[in-house]
Formats: sequence, structure tokens, C-alpha cells
Amino acid sequence: MAKPKKVLEEAREFQNPELDLFDKGITSFEELPGLLSMTNITRLTLSHNKIKSVPPGLANLTNLEIINFSNNFIEELPLSLSSMPKLRILNLSINRLYTLPRGFGAFPVLEVLDLTYNNLKEDALPGNFFMMETLRALYMGDNDFEYLSPDIKNLKNLQILVLRENDLIELPREIGELTRLRELHLQGNRLTILPPEIGNLDMSSNKSAFRFEGNEWVAPIAEQLQLGISHLQDYLRSETYRVLYSRFATNKPTIPPPCVDKAKKISRIR
Repeated sequence: MAKPKKVLEEAREFQNPELDLFDKGITSFEELPGLLSMTNITRLTLSHNKIKSVPPGLANLTNLEIINFSNNFIEELPLSLSSMPKLRILNLSINRLYTLPRGFGAFPVLEVLDLTYNNLKEDALPGNFFMMETLRALYMGDNDFEYLSPDIKNLKNLQILVLRENDLIELPREIGELTRLRELHLQGNRLTILPPEIGNLDMSSNKSAFRFEGNEWVAPIAEQLQLGISHLQDYLRSETYRVLYSRFATNKPTIPPPCVDKAKKISRIR
């Protein structure tokens, strides 16, 4: 396996725009001399290493379009990341993030953000998080969210929203305003009811993937799910369900207990 310095030297020599440092045992950017001046690279892969922090100077690589930090030990991020002018895909999955920096939602052209398997809660998201209008896919599964902000409606171009394996207790009605949404993954949460507005989404298209299993739904929703997604969609749109939802909003069903002991997550092991 080529050493990181050798990979960097070859990339400089051949002016390779793609830099692959997958699984090199890297613990710090100090082990990557000269990387922060390689302004020609467009794709940076540092997945499956042991990196704990990301230097602000990474933002100097203004031609980067894709960054993959998956499966590291990252605990904090620099605000400067969100100023990168060409960054389209940012993979931060399987890390140790408890919070995101203020202003993190300022990415000008970000299309895909993967935050899967971290330790994020709703109060960990900065105020402008849901202002990323270019975002097409948002992966936030395997975190600790109990609620989703109504500001989710601002992600007008969102097509994929993954929230599986969190602690979600309820969803905002505004989620029904995401008219381009084609995939919604809600498996393994603590949901009991759905806002009627979800019925406005294109749930039954051949190109759609709406997943609801692993929640403790009230009986009417559970019954419709057994019949199929199209039946659930029709039911959510019905006046019968709107009346029922109004009742549930007043007298909420008992909140199910957490599904999993998340203290054992590898993202929390120090």
C-alpha cells in the first residue's frame, strides 16, 4: 500500500485532479505536507482513516467538487468549508460529530450532504442549515434527532431525505412542501402519526421510495401501510384522516421509548 506522501508526490507530478488517500492510517493533516496548496484537485478521498479535525486551510482548495471524509474520528469542522465555491458533494458519514459550526449552511452549490452515523441532534444544526437551496440529497440517518425543523421546507430542490434510525417523535407539516422529494426514509424512529401534508408528495410513483417501517404507528396508519403506499397516500389525503390528525394533535399518542441504546455507537467511543 502506497504511503500518503508517495501518493501526494505522484499527484503533484502528474497533476492528477483526483487524490485518493483511502485507508492510509492518516491521523492528521500534518501527515500530508503540501496538500493544502494543491489547488488543482477536484476530488479528495480521505475515508477510512483516523482523522480527528479538519484544518480551515482546506477551503483554499477552491476547485474541490467532491470531499469524502467517511469513517474517520472527526469531532469538529471549520466554518471555512461552507465557503468552498465548487463543492457539490460532502461525505461526513461515520464520524463523531456532535455539532456543526455556525454558518455551516452557506454552501453555494452543495448538492449532496451525507451526515449519516454521527451524534447530531436538532440543536446541533446552525440557523442557516436549511438554506442550502441547491441541495438534492440529505442523509441524516443514524443520528439522535427527535424533531425536524419546519425550515426543511426551504430545501426546495431536495429529492432524497434520509432520516432512518433516529429518535424522531414527530414530523413538521412543512415536509409536504418538498414537491420534488422522491425518497423519504423514516425507518426505525419513534413516530406514531404522519402529518396529512405528506400525502401531497409523489409517494406511489415507480421512481419513488417512501419507507415507514420500524415505527409504532397508530392503528389506522399501520393498516393502510399493510395495504400499500398508494393506500396510505389516499388515506393521508382524506378528510377522515385530517379530522383524526387534528384529534391526535390535541391528545397525542404515547411516545414510544428509544429503539436502540445509542451509548454503544462507535461514534461515541473515545
